[in-house]
Amino acid sequence: MSTTATRLNPFVLMLDPEAVISAMETSANLRGIRGRICRPLDKPLIPKIFDAAARAYDAVIEAEDFIDTGSELYCEAQPALASVH
Repeated sequence: MSTTATRLNPFVLMLDPEAVISAMETSANLRGIRGRICRPLDKPLIPKIFDAAARAYDAVIEAEDFIDTGSELYCEAQPALASVH
């Protein structure tokens, strides 16, 4: 296999990590890349709700005991699955 084909084949490069590291250290293109740190990447961009009416509505929904999922109708349509549900 030629040297160029060896350099471009990622599977051959996985077998020789030292050559990859050496090529990265001597690469002018990689040294020329401008880096920057972007923060905060780990914080969600979900807005906080401070509205009392929204909190009251959420509390009513969360306190509700019964949620109709429709599984009874599905079990009637699929009798073999009645033992699962």
